[in-house]
Amino acid sequence: MLKPLGARVLVQRLEAEEKSAGGIILPEAAQEAPREGKVVAVGPGELDENGKPMGVSVKKGDIVIYASYGGTEVKIDGEEYLIINEDDILAVRE
Repeated sequence: MLKPLGARVLVQRLEAEEKSAGGIILPEAAQEAPREGKVVAVGPGELDENGKPMGVSVKKGDIVIYASYGGTEVKIDGEEYLIINEDDILAVRE
């Protein structure tokens, strides 16, 4: 598995909705890319003035909502993930 550096987070996307709110089955091309994912790993965070990591505000297992075009896609052992800057995470689902 990858260990993100700095204030970056490794996220596994959750599946896109296959049906509309009205129950219509959407073809794959019409499905909106998911903007929600599960945190798989976190980096140590930005460094303070003494060079010590300050940590990040999310933890492994959190379900997060992130900016639409945030992150870099990577493929690990056949699975697709995103490496996202902590600043691109908009919310954590409770």
